[in-house]
Amino acid sequence: MRYILALWATPLVLFWGWYFLSVNDVNFGSLYMSRAFNLAIFDLYGQLLGMDPATIPWMMGKAFIIDTLILLAIWAFRRRKVIAEKARALRARYSSAESAPSV
Repeated sequence: MRYILALWATPLVLFWGWYFLSVNDVNFGSLYMSRAFNLAIFDLYGQLLGMDPATIPWMMGKAFIIDTLILLAIWAFRRRKVIAEKARALRARYSSAESAPSV
């Protein structure tokens, strides 16, 4: 599961790191991090897809969120016994604290 999380997080970090650095024109002297390159890339994608280039990053963001939720659901399903034990312990701790008389 650790490798799956690494394979999931790497493209997210790379894409969003590049996107926000290039949108804010923090280019460190390189062409591929410039705002002009960002606009050119999304204009190209917009022409290829036949849509407004400004909507593409948000569509990618929605896709990344759905991927994240799917991955978290798989992770939670694999660890459901541990999560259930922790939930029972937490519930027992708070129910015993509420039923205990205050001094």
